[in-house]
Amino acid sequence: MSAFTNYLEEEILKHIFRTGSFTKPAALYVGLMTAVSDGETGTVAEVSGGGYARVSVAPDDSNWDAAVGGNGTTANTNAITFPEVTADWGTVTHFGIWDASANGNLLVYAALTVPRNITSGSTPDFAAGALTVQIDN
Repeated sequence: MSAFTNYLEEEILKHIFRTGSFTKPAALYVGLMTAVSDGETGTVAEVSGGGYARVSVAPDDSNWDAAVGGNGTTANTNAITFPEVTADWGTVTHFGIWDASANGNLLVYAALTVPRNITSGSTPDFAAGALTVQIDN
C-alpha cells in the first residue's frame, strides 16, 4: 500500500481546511529507492549513478486511471520506463513520486511487491497498471 508523505498530507489539509493553497505539480517524477528510513519525512536512499534518472509522468487523465467505486486507487495507464542501466543500481525496494526531476518534495512512496536487483544493461519499468497509488480508505 502506498503512503502520502507528511509534506503532501499537510499541503492537502492547508488547502481544504485552512487558507493555504496547494498548487498541483506541473509534472510528477517516478523514482526508485534502495531503502526508506522514514518515507513520511522523505528520508530515503534514492538510486543514483549508473544512468539513473527519475521518469516524468504528467498528472493528467491520459496517464493515470480514475478511481472506481470509491476504491481510492489510481494506477499508471502507460508503461513507465527508466533509462538503460549503465552500472548496477543494487536492490530496489521502493518507488516514490516527486514533484521535481531532482531534489523536490517526495509526495508518495510505497514498497515494491518484490524487491528487484537492478543490473547493468537492464531497462527497469512499470508495466501499465503496475504502479498503484491508494489513499487510505
